[in-house]
Amino acid sequence: MRNSAPALEAAPRRPRKFTWLNIKKDFIKNWPLFIMVLPAIAFYIIFHYIPMGGLLMAFENYKPKLGFFGSPFVGLKNFADFFGSAYSWRVIRNTIVLSLLQIGIEFPLTILFALLLNELRSKRYRKTIQTVSYMPYFISMVVVAGIIIDFCSTEGAITAIVGAVTGNYDNLLGSPDNWRTIYVVSDLWKNLGFDSIIYVAALSSIDQTLYEAAEIDGANRFQRILRVTIPGIIDTIMIMLILRVGQMLSVGYEKTILLYNPQVYETADILSSFVYRKGLQEANYGYSTAVSLFNSVINFVLLIFANTFSKKYTESGLF
Repeated sequence: MRNSAPALEAAPRRPRKFTWLNIKKDFIKNWPLFIMVLPAIAFYIIFHYIPMGGLLMAFENYKPKLGFFGSPFVGLKNFADFFGSAYSWRVIRNTIVLSLLQIGIEFPLTILFALLLNELRSKRYRKTIQTVSYMPYFISMVVVAGIIIDFCSTEGAITAIVGAVTGNYDNLLGSPDNWRTIYVVSDLWKNLGFDSIIYVAALSSIDQTLYEAAEIDGANRFQRILRVTIPGIIDTIMIMLILRVGQMLSVGYEKTILLYNPQVYETADILSSFVYRKGLQEANYGYSTAVSLFNSVINFVLLIFANTFSKKYTESGLF
């Protein structure tokens, strides 16, 4: 029998040079696609790149009536003021601790929830659980904050349960020690189901013959999860982890602003809420922009580090 494999092997493609001539040829060939992508490009230019000019405020004592070019230039003074303040270490520490709790608790529990859903044999039961778990995500954060405030008040349901165990019926949101627990648990309730969607989608793409082969080889259910399921979604897990690490200092400010109060600043005040107070409540725009810029730079560095680490050890990465 004639071996036709060599004839079927495709010749290696030569990388195309990124020149204006090639771009022009590509545009003539695929102009409908270019037209379709124009609104998305315009959106990013108008709402993401042009506003970057506002970063100039980080180096100014910005006054709205003087504008960007009339406000006095102060160099790195806003950054020096932040790192020299008594609150800088507190907000950085709180942000890192809260973010690590989210990565260490919420991230693996989301994957575990998707794995458990995948193991359910009854489709009706699985869809019911999925629907119930997705619903909290669509509730407004303001409503969620109201529920948490009511349940954690001195006469709230959660306070009653905690009081029955500890004997303390004080408002749970008034204690700095309870803040992180309330934040993480409420995050799990609201986002666990919805965040698991991407893992459920990744699980559905695993070749079922791999499970059949593992079963024939004598693998039990746990071994099939360990040897087939997890390797099948490891790329998705790594990409989601890289994105999460890249947002490490961007803990959501909405819930924090809605729930915290001066009594719990010691553990609840984070970079985002600090920027909100300085920028919108105290009108110190240059200072708040400097803190926000510091936040973004650290996130960018963490994203590059996480992507490099992932590509080196798992061969998965964003770029």
